[in-house]
Amino acid sequence: MSAKGPLAGLTVLDLTRVLAGPMSTMILADLGARVIKVERPGKGDDTRQFGPPFVRDGDGNETSEAAYYMAANRNKESITLDLSKSEGQTIARDLAIKADFLFENFKAGDLAKYGLSYDDLKGANPGLIYCSITGFGHTGPYSSRGGYDSLVQAMSGLMSITGLADDQPGGGPLRVGVPISDMLTGMYGAIAALGALAHRKDTGEGQFIDIALLDSAVATLANQGMNYLATGKAPGRIGNTHPNIVPYQAFSTADGHIVVAVANDRQFERYAEILGEPAMASDPRFLTNVERVKNRDELIPHLSELMAARTTAEWSADFEDGGVPCGPINTLEDVFNDPQILAREMKVSLEHPLAGNVDLVGSPMKLSRTPVEYRHAPPLLGAHTDDVLREIGRSVDDIAALRKKGIV
Repeated sequence: MSAKGPLAGLTVLDLTRVLAGPMSTMILADLGARVIKVERPGKGDDTRQFGPPFVRDGDGNETSEAAYYMAANRNKESITLDLSKSEGQTIARDLAIKADFLFENFKAGDLAKYGLSYDDLKGANPGLIYCSITGFGHTGPYSSRGGYDSLVQAMSGLMSITGLADDQPGGGPLRVGVPISDMLTGMYGAIAALGALAHRKDTGEGQFIDIALLDSAVATLANQGMNYLATGKAPGRIGNTHPNIVPYQAFSTADGHIVVAVANDRQFERYAEILGEPAMASDPRFLTNVERVKNRDELIPHLSELMAARTTAEWSADFEDGGVPCGPINTLEDVFNDPQILAREMKVSLEHPLAGNVDLVGSPMKLSRTPVEYRHAPPLLGAHTDDVLREIGRSVDDIAALRKKGIV
């Protein structure tokens, strides 16, 4: 299936692995770019072994494809190539010279050893947009370190504001339940690459993009980061509550939990009415959000008592009718059976050579004129090696010789 998206006709050489880089390149692939994913012969991307779980075929049997790998590699072509060998480096260079983008997530400076740094390639391909994703960037005292999501969540301060306070049962720092630093770095990488593409359209010039996990995680601190910069006071961990809005948190109900997000004073009036205590909204301690934040220790225990009296479904119905934002804390089973999620096509099914039809998490990008395309499932290791090598002039005999030497 040929691409028709906004990036159709553009080629990405993908030298990344695990999550941040593959997430970047999958975003571009979803938008129509051709992505040629380079993997190690015999092993492939590390995430191919990040299981169980592995996706299952139509008979319920596990395949060799890890669910983790499937999360960030759809719409790509896979070739195997040993970059440690000179012949592999030559092939990678030939591919890079023809590419519009090159994404890599080796340690800072490592690809220079293979003649595949930006400086090595820009002369032969001056329009190349080269995105290097590392743990700590190409400058600064940590630039030589390897970066991983959990340690970046810790070093960025994200874990210092995630979890319950130390004086509460179960208190202490927590990592976010998904590799959020990796994912956000991948998104920043894709955005930066598209910015560089706009620049190239005007000038014909490519450029080098330096994207770091630590930088991306610090940028994600958003209002909490600004709270500190504005006051000099570290915000700390406050569980499911909000540092600047009250009430904006999870509450226990008679049969579970519900999140209430009262974002302004009018919503608090409606919330108080539905709770059966409209006078709360005119109490000077709770009249405005500023006062509610100041007096949260008086307000929240009383709200918690009221909220525990009815079920999640009962509160949800009344709050929705009353215009008070709320939602249940769903399990993933709930999420992928939710009519809204299904209507928005956030679960998609693609044909896979081993698993038959495989369900994947969909893309959140909804473009009216050039929609995201789901052309094919994440590829088997090396599935496109021969086709890609023939495109750059390698004969059948050449490819057989490369395979015999372990280059591909």
